[in-house]
Amino acid sequence: MSIYLPKEKKEEIFKEFGGSEKNTGSTEAQVALFTYRIQSLSEHLKSNHKDHSCRRALLAMVGKRKRLLQYLQHTDLEKYRALIEKLGIRK
Repeated sequence: MSIYLPKEKKEEIFKEFGGSEKNTGSTEAQVALFTYRIQSLSEHLKSNHKDHSCRRALLAMVGKRKRLLQYLQHTDLEKYRALIEKLGIRK
C-alpha cells in the first residue's frame, strides 16, 4: 500500500522542519517526512497484518531514516538531538 500525502501536509512538514515549503532537501525535513509516513504505515499494518509488501516498504523507510539520522548525527550533533527530541524517536 502506498501512502499518499496531501500537498498541504508535505508543505507543512517541510515548513516546520526544513525552514520553508521549498526546502525539501534538508535532512531534518526528510527525516520528519519519513517519520510521518512510517507512523501511518504502522497504523495500516496493525489492521492489515498480512500486507507483506507494505511491511517491506516500511522496513525500507526505516532504514533510509536511520541512515539520514546517522548522517545528521555525524555532521551536526545539536540539530540531531533537537530533531529526535521534537519527533519523539530514539527514546
